[in-house]
Amino acid sequence: MKPVRLPAAATIALPRGVIFALCLLYILPGLIGRDPWKGDDAASFGVMWTMAHGGLQDWLWPHIVGLPAPQEGPLAFWLGAICIKLFGWLMGDAAAARLSTAVFFLLGSVSVWYSTYLLGRRAEAQPLKLAFGGQPEPRDFGRTLADGALLIYLGCLGLLLPSHETTAESLHISLVAYSLYLCVRLLDGPTLMYALRLGATLGLMSLTRGWVLSLALLLGLCALSFYRKQQFHRLLLLVSLPVMLVVTGAWVLAINIIHPFSSSPFAAWMQWNTRQIDLPDVASVVYFFRYGIWFAWPAWPFAAWAVYAWRKQEKALHISLPVTYVVCVTLLAFLNHYPEQSILLPILPPLAMLAAFGLPTMKRSAINAVDWFAVMVMTGFAGIIWFAWIAMQSGWPVSISRKVLSWAPGYVPEFNLFTFMLALAVSIAWFRLVYWRISRQPSVLWRAVVLSTGGVIQCWLLLMTLCLPLINHRITYARMADEIAEQLDQSVHKSYNCIDSNVDPAQRALLAYFGKLRFSGFSDPHCDLLLLQDSRSQKEKNMKEMLPEDVNFRGQWERIWQGRRPYDRDEIFSLYMRKQP
Repeated sequence: MKPVRLPAAATIALPRGVIFALCLLYILPGLIGRDPWKGDDAASFGVMWTMAHGGLQDWLWPHIVGLPAPQEGPLAFWLGAICIKLFGWLMGDAAAARLSTAVFFLLGSVSVWYSTYLLGRRAEAQPLKLAFGGQPEPRDFGRTLADGALLIYLGCLGLLLPSHETTAESLHISLVAYSLYLCVRLLDGPTLMYALRLGATLGLMSLTRGWVLSLALLLGLCALSFYRKQQFHRLLLLVSLPVMLVVTGAWVLAINIIHPFSSSPFAAWMQWNTRQIDLPDVASVVYFFRYGIWFAWPAWPFAAWAVYAWRKQEKALHISLPVTYVVCVTLLAFLNHYPEQSILLPILPPLAMLAAFGLPTMKRSAINAVDWFAVMVMTGFAGIIWFAWIAMQSGWPVSISRKVLSWAPGYVPEFNLFTFMLALAVSIAWFRLVYWRISRQPSVLWRAVVLSTGGVIQCWLLLMTLCLPLINHRITYARMADEIAEQLDQSVHKSYNCIDSNVDPAQRALLAYFGKLRFSGFSDPHCDLLLLQDSRSQKEKNMKEMLPEDVNFRGQWERIWQGRRPYDRDEIFSLYMRKQP
């Protein structure tokens, strides 16, 4: 017996304009008006920027101005580089690269919505018919569930930062969501076209972040075919798998024929893939549950309830398909001895879809608990942002103002009327949303997650409007890169051949982008400049590790500049020039 009993009044869908506005409010803040963030965001942008300003070899072998980066795959970097080529002259290379991130987000959101819509209108997912009629139509029920799934997807805390970064993860999670949509189409009525498209999508996933998840999902779908006693596994093995291999093999074949930079990234790429598969260990399992609890909030409570509520119809496609994806991602997380948050990202689309089917059966007390948690946490966090901004602008309270400004030494607050009005409007809209939810007690399905999603969007927008200049001032390497470039202009008049360095990939990308520094490449001879990044405590040790033991460092190198970013007192950069014999 189906667990859902629902009147048509509970399936009022959100207007398309509201959905579109929510997506814009979610994705645009954090993409506009900022420098690349230190970390994966800057490193990935460095690969895109290098490709956009390089040749065929740079496109075949991803690298950051000479530093190889073959670990993931080239697809996301190709798309970002194309955006730089097309729009870099108009909005700057960094902003142009983030256009690809917006497209990836759109693909993922649309895929989650349509996948849930198609599953929700299937006969096996429909609510029980009421004695006197009044149950929702399949189309209305599917659309309301799709709205709920999208709201849950946008409300997931783990999606927030990766969806605004120019990294391969943002494309990977969108391709996972799109593959779910293709699976729904394929299982509705196995057709050759959708098997081909699914194989191509799995191949693109392999070119984005390796073949491990693609192969795992293919095997999981074959197991689902046997479990549901269907025959679509033949299409998967005879059509989707070969297409996946062809798409992935096109890049592998190209790098082995052209041999960019007289070598190949294939061995390093394969090593990065194979190291993700090992025997499960306690550390990986603990990491998964420790970070997954907040990473997948608020999706996982509703998803767990959906599995329980539909336990007697576990073969239904709207339960078995998302569960298959969740199981595959979970098993890979357990097998990976190098845990990181990016391995949890692919679990969000299937979890959001599964959670949507838990909404109709969720107990009112549980829904109220989730709502009050969202109201308290999100309102409190928004209040902290407003309080810090007011203290920073007004100088009162003095202690709070000093503490905020000490986070980014040298920052001078400026009042921006537009960002202030936008932040104020969003805060007012948040309180109106809370009042609507509490006072009217709506019966629509998506009421259970509207506050969680609205709170996340509100807090992110406040952070990216009121606090973005402060964050930019703290994280940017632009000023330091300008100092190095000015020193080079004075000392060597830009006649150096290259700069050898031990800086990390993100720093290398930012210094090359902002300062136009020429770092050592694949085939550069010994460079005449050396840039070292060291902490105060490890400086001498790192210098010895950087240089051969038989080299007299002080005898061959002369320091011409030393500096650091204002807020980071431990991070020291030193620029050395090779002495003439």
